[in-house]
Amino acid sequence: MNKLIKYTGNFYVLASFSFLLWMIFIDSNSLPVQANLTKQLWDLEEQKDYFQKKKVQIQQERKELMGNPELLEKFAREKYLMKKPTEDLYVVVEK
Repeated sequence: MNKLIKYTGNFYVLASFSFLLWMIFIDSNSLPVQANLTKQLWDLEEQKDYFQKKKVQIQQERKELMGNPELLEKFAREKYLMKKPTEDLYVVVEK
């Protein structure tokens, strides 16, 4: 027991232990902060993958719409409620 007290009372052991505690828990780059940043990075990478897939899907839809005038007219009528000058437009909203 005296050896344990002797070594723990040593200045270098106390300084090293204090330094480790500081670096692991108190510093601005501590382990909990690094874990949080890693989780945020994974979330952002998942979002990046989602938006890249969505971008490809939108590009395919755009290419399909621009190649077919009838489909473009249908899209404009449904999405943006466009109409011809001689037509009346009625919007039915379901509850």
